Amino acid sequence: MKKSIGAKTILYPTPVLIVGTYDKTGKPNVMTVAWGGICCTTPPCVSISVREATYTYGSLMEQKAFTISIPPEHYAKQADFIGLVSGKDTDKFVATGLTPMKSDVVNAPYVDEFPLVLECKVIHYHKIGIHTQFIGEILDIKADEEVLGEKGPEIEKIKPFMWAPDSHRGYYAVGRHLGKAFSIGKKPK
Repeated sequence: MKKSIGAKTILYPTPVLIVGTYDKTGKPNVMTVAWGGICCTTPPCVSISVREATYTYGSLMEQKAFTISIPPEHYAKQADFIGLVSGKDTDKFVATGLTPMKSDVVNAPYVDEFPLVLECKVIHYHKIGIHTQFIGEILDIKADEEVLGEKGPEIEKIKPFMWAPDSHRGYYAVGRHLGKAFSIGKKPK
């Protein structure tokens, strides 16, 4: 029997996304975001949700552009740090030793050390409670050659990690391969 635990922000897995923006002076900044994911196929779009109180919020409203860098699991400490401090007070690139790279597609920086980057322009935003959801059209994706396979980026090579919200509040590596999508379900029993 299932037990009710109430309305909470629990959905597994929750991705760890590093959102890059420039502030109004052109200073690069990054923010760790867990509320996000793909939200449309055509045009290809991703959503991220941030609180208005964050430094990144102002940059998103000003620049109407952002990147999402996907950190591999061996950068979990840096990703956590990026989410702990404000870019208003701290240069997160200097503090972590990471390298900001200017996107050649949108007016936003990305993290050079991270193997997968989505370059997005803001096409919609709307306030939802204490967060504002930004919809970004993915204009380009850049991937390190080392993480590419025959059909594109490979999750086993990227080694992204996820965050467990609520009481767990921990980071977890991606698990084992279970089967080929759109194939294993053809015979459900």
